[in-house]
Amino acid sequence: MKKFFRILLWTLVAAIFIGTFVYLYMNSRPKEERYALVRPERGDIVRTTVLTGTIEPRDEIEIKPQISGIISEILVEAGEYVSEGDIIARIKVIPEAAQLSSAQNRVEVAEVALEDARAKYERNKMLYEKKVISLEEFETSRTTWERAARELAGARDAVRIVREGVSELNAKESNTMVRATISGLVLNVPVKVGSSVILSNTFNDGTTIATVADMNNLIFKGNVDETEVGQLATGMPMTIAIGAMPDVHPSAVIEYISPKGTNANGANTFEIKAALSDLPEEGLRAGYSANATVTLRSVADVLTVPEGVVEYAGDSTYVYCLTDSLPAQQWRRTAVQAGLGDGIKLEIKGGIDSLVQLRGAKIAD
Repeated sequence: MKKFFRILLWTLVAAIFIGTFVYLYMNSRPKEERYALVRPERGDIVRTTVLTGTIEPRDEIEIKPQISGIISEILVEAGEYVSEGDIIARIKVIPEAAQLSSAQNRVEVAEVALEDARAKYERNKMLYEKKVISLEEFETSRTTWERAARELAGARDAVRIVREGVSELNAKESNTMVRATISGLVLNVPVKVGSSVILSNTFNDGTTIATVADMNNLIFKGNVDETEVGQLATGMPMTIAIGAMPDVHPSAVIEYISPKGTNANGANTFEIKAALSDLPEEGLRAGYSANATVTLRSVADVLTVPEGVVEYAGDSTYVYCLTDSLPAQQWRRTAVQAGLGDGIKLEIKGGIDSLVQLRGAKIAD
């Protein structure tokens, strides 16, 4: 009985030893690597770039007052259409004490001058009737009197302008009425009734009463990286995708490329403007974000391979061609002449034909 167990024990030890040896031997052998096979195909390659930007009106006009004061009435709201000449707001003038005092002094001086001219005119009229003075002297006094009357009227009108901002001689064109300078959509009204406003001058830009734009004349404004700006040119077509309107795809044509770049986060970009066409009749708003797709280069009916099968070494390009599949796959490293690529497919100009089989992705064990 003991002999039987002893034999069984040695048998188990021998089995474990042999199994371990076989396992180590099998694992020490090089594993055969197998790859998927890829054939070159004929097709088209289009290289594009995508620019990010916004939809903006070509002409966006800020309406500013021609006189300083306080907003007394606003006649439009954002989203309304206005025509050129429509009244947007009215301004109540707050006269400056110095200007008002000067204008009033001018009136007083003009009144004195008018009284003096009138007296001289009446005296000269009496003398002329008595043939004491000449006609020329009489007419000069009458002209002086009429000029003094006009000066007084102008001085009184100046006082009214300082106080009310309205001229009695041209009340319809009063500076207190802010009018639209173009026809279009009111995009923004940044002021409220009671807000103080100032006119534009050499020291400040003035207060914007409203922003008006022609929404029938829109452009795409975006930026392109310096690595691709050299491949763009005015007149190139673009396809626009608007995030807020996924079903709308207006076309566009590049009409402006900035000659100077701007640095943002360490990258140089150049501004691009493109005129839009095929716009929807309504629903499009200024400021919508959009992407523009531009075709940089394209080739048709060329030999192509997936870029994943290509190996790059310096300025050279290689692929691995299948030479034998039994007992294991055998490959030959072959130089090829590469052409245009789009990130997925690469044009092959020479080095292989459409009959070869290329090494693709590795097949998992």
